[in-house]
Amino acid sequence: MSDMANAIMDAAERRIRAAGYNGFSFREIAADVGVKSASVHYHFPTKERLAAAVASRYTDRFLKSVESRVATGADTLEAWKGEFRRALAEDGQMCLCGALGASARNLPAEVITEVRAFFKRGIDLLTSSGMSVEKAMGLFATLEGAMLMANTFGDARAFDQATSIYG
Repeated sequence: MSDMANAIMDAAERRIRAAGYNGFSFREIAADVGVKSASVHYHFPTKERLAAAVASRYTDRFLKSVESRVATGADTLEAWKGEFRRALAEDGQMCLCGALGASARNLPAEVITEVRAFFKRGIDLLTSSGMSVEKAMGLFATLEGAMLMANTFGDARAFDQATSIYG
């Protein structure tokens, strides 16, 4: 992927996390990156393709970070909780796929496919570590909900309080 395509995806990710799928236009992305709108269209012909590419990249990056935490000695629960907490602290916003998932019924098929992949791959990783599907889904729901609470209250401590049930 070219530097320009990555810059476009970075700008789109920031806007999606802040305002969801309908919270950005190619014109705004172009202004963020400092190019003409035609350049954004050159790399990503449609908004759907751009959002799907951003969600796919986010999924790969997020899950790779979780796997890295586990590889360096964190237990599975600690790794997931830690990665969501890191994302909240460093990015200061919602999980990208959580933000998109909140409006899943209104997303184009190409985008919802990638959002579902984030959740499915995450649940698969959790179950492959020995967690039941029910517990994996419950953990995911708690982590996403804890981010929502922290963002709603404007206080990261709400995330810690909401996830304290997991130790």
